[in-house]
Amino acid sequence: MAENEKPVPVLQARDISKRFGHVTALEHVDFELYPDEILALVGDNGAGKSTLIKILSGAYQPDEGEILMDGQPVQLRNPQDARQNGIETVYQDLALAPALDIASNLFLGREEREPGPLGLVLRKLDKSRMRKEAAEHMASLKIGLRSMRQAVETLSGGQRQGVAVARAVSWGKRVVIMDEPTAALGVKESGMVLELIRNVKARGVPVILISHNLPHVFEIADRIQVMRLGRRAGIARPGDQTMDDVVAMMTGATQAELATATQEAK
Repeated sequence: MAENEKPVPVLQARDISKRFGHVTALEHVDFELYPDEILALVGDNGAGKSTLIKILSGAYQPDEGEILMDGQPVQLRNPQDARQNGIETVYQDLALAPALDIASNLFLGREEREPGPLGLVLRKLDKSRMRKEAAEHMASLKIGLRSMRQAVETLSGGQRQGVAVARAVSWGKRVVIMDEPTAALGVKESGMVLELIRNVKARGVPVILISHNLPHVFEIADRIQVMRLGRRAGIARPGDQTMDDVVAMMTGATQAELATATQEAK
């Protein structure tokens, strides 16, 4: 690869449009996620973030455009297609089963059976193997929990987020999408989740982070894709642009207008 040549995106969307009746949610949107990066997706409510993520995770199909993985077109007709392509999504509600233990949640829908007739005929679960593998997954992401037998309902918000992320990383070998992972968490637990996202990246899995929390975004993201009114408003890099620059892209305001609004608010 030449020095200035960009790597092939792990996940890419080209010219994506999506309409719901007379409402255009996305209009000719491009998107690129490169290897070994955390890409934040930001924008006001109604900017098109959720629609784009649902297309990338197979929940919606675009009316126009194409999706590529490693430069090759793929069809993500449903979430199962996305999972088979190594794309896992951690939604804001986490989709955990609170009454089940940590290991059962990590293997939810992918349970391992005992070998031989016990598993094949009686469908008996191999709980000891699931707990062992769950502990290894949690340790690899540096998530400290006492026992894989703990019920999820006994965990803190940050710990629950850790379980949901560990499950996604266990099965999402190519891309992990995280929807508002620090929402409703305190400062300490938010810090724990941000460190967890760094650990996911360190394992070689690129992350798409959807967040309204710009300080968190600037703390952790390598690049920021800004959405506005169903279009890509721009790309920002925390080392090159400021939060005011990103807010200006999100709102369509100029820096002078932002400065005036800030002064008036004081």
